[in-house]
Amino acid sequence: MPRPTEEVEYEQMLLGRHSLADHRGGRHKYALLDRSAYILLSRLRVQGPMSNGELSDAFGLDASTLNRQTAAVARAGLAERIPDPDGGMARKFRITDEGARLLDAERERVVRSLDQVMRDWPDEDIAAFAGYLKRFNSSIERLSCRPWPRP
Repeated sequence: MPRPTEEVEYEQMLLGRHSLADHRGGRHKYALLDRSAYILLSRLRVQGPMSNGELSDAFGLDASTLNRQTAAVARAGLAERIPDPDGGMARKFRITDEGARLLDAERERVVRSLDQVMRDWPDEDIAAFAGYLKRFNSSIERLSCRPWPRP
């Protein structure tokens, strides 16, 4: 009999597969934003302007990977570099109006997809599942010392 954590591992692997199943070149065939831009813009939206160093720490990514991601969203006009609003030396990235518009549209597309997947689920089950996911993510964040701010 498998341990419960072995079942979680297997289902988590499948969830990752489903999340990526229809991607072509890192992009879902219907996606407005690629995965890294979606996550980066989501973080900027909830936390506000962040420097490359702050983003690198938040995501646990090396500076070169983070630089590629921030350069891509800046080139696309989804985020912009600004002086530190708190007067610090480092320049910070903030989401642009276009980035916010695309993020909202992508989030709505994802929610519509989830509505389809869970259309036969009672609201109580969806709420319980969301609560377990939040608890799971919060536990990972606590162990990694990288909390993700929630709206």
